[in-house]
Amino acid sequence: MQSTTDLAPDPHILVLTGAGLLIALVAWLPLALQRLPLSLPIVCIALGAAIFSLPWVTLDPLPMHYPEITERFSEFVVIIALMGAGLKLDRLFSFRKWAITWRLIAITMPLSIAAIMLLAGWWLGVPWAIALLLAAALAPTDPVLAADVQVGPPQSGQEDEVRFGLTSEAGLNDGFAFPFVHLAIALAAASATGEPWLTDWLTYNVLWEIGAGIAAGYVIGRAFGWLTFNAPAKTKLAKTGDGLIALSATLVSYGLTELIHCYGFLAVFVTALTFRNAHRDHDFQLEMHELTEQIERIAMMVLLLAFGGALVSGLLAPLSRIDVVLALVILLVIRPVTGLIGLIGHDANWTERLTLAFFGIRGVGTIYYLAYGLNHMGVVEGGERLWAIVGLIILMSILMHGITVTPVMRLLDRRRAHDPDRNGASTGSVDET
Repeated sequence: MQSTTDLAPDPHILVLTGAGLLIALVAWLPLALQRLPLSLPIVCIALGAAIFSLPWVTLDPLPMHYPEITERFSEFVVIIALMGAGLKLDRLFSFRKWAITWRLIAITMPLSIAAIMLLAGWWLGVPWAIALLLAAALAPTDPVLAADVQVGPPQSGQEDEVRFGLTSEAGLNDGFAFPFVHLAIALAAASATGEPWLTDWLTYNVLWEIGAGIAAGYVIGRAFGWLTFNAPAKTKLAKTGDGLIALSATLVSYGLTELIHCYGFLAVFVTALTFRNAHRDHDFQLEMHELTEQIERIAMMVLLLAFGGALVSGLLAPLSRIDVVLALVILLVIRPVTGLIGLIGHDANWTERLTLAFFGIRGVGTIYYLAYGLNHMGVVEGGERLWAIVGLIILMSILMHGITVTPVMRLLDRRRAHDPDRNGASTGSVDET
């Protein structure tokens, strides 16, 4: 007679089975959720919470228990999303055509950082360096979880002003938020050592890392563009039909720019834009985008399953009533108000402005920045509370924006006399990553 130990499921087999089911969900769920006021991230979190509530699942996926893994895995998900975002933008880059992007980056994001920092410092009473880190992590719109409000695949025609604004903002604001993360780290170090920080921060973290990141991303994008579309016919990478070259460009761009100590997030997005510009109408652009989208969606689902597990493992336990109020203010007041301020004078109707201001989705980028900051600050008192606040805001953002995105974006399409169901041009979870 077999013992109960012999009958216990093999963890390896469980992982293989789970991976197969996950990939099936990646392929099927976006179609199933297309017309529903529901998003793929909501389903992923619910599944993660259910899985990690099972009695035989003993893993505790709290991010503070695995700080290095949390930082590195969220980093990977973000860079894949940035490549995908850059490849699917049809609009040619120019300062005039991208005016809405500069408004959201140069006005809305700094105002959001300032407002969140002041609230965290005065209201929560955390040290100012920690308040700045929290603000820098929460200010950027996420390139991963904001896929429902982004443009469609290359040459699909799904690129109105709202979708373009949110896609380009998500692509660029990660790079421009990083200097504030470094400023928080510098202020924390200066409070302990008293060493000067301003000159080094301005010259290195701002001027060098932003400038070199843009330049490196452009050069790498041009190189991959030439190899893919312009090299002699026999060696053109586009002839292979293998979209894996997009993954290669992502990793090479991020790796090389990080080696010279500049912003890899910014470089990856610039590489994607430059790569797309090498031959904008080639069918291979769609193949590259589809592959990056699939990889991103799988990685995102794994991360959100773990996030759901963290929620049932006590991630939100350190929260106080004031933390919940802060989360509501950040999502319902700070982002919408600063978004509307940034759009003052922009040629858009009020429905479009409100949509742009409201859908500042928080997600994987926030996880990465908080993990990076805490890992580079050393021991931070109250780190569990910071993770609880960030976890609550991400959860609320996923629920609030995920439930409202499909009806809101379909309403916008109808007001522009565009049928959201014709030719599969739905704004729901079809393009979700």
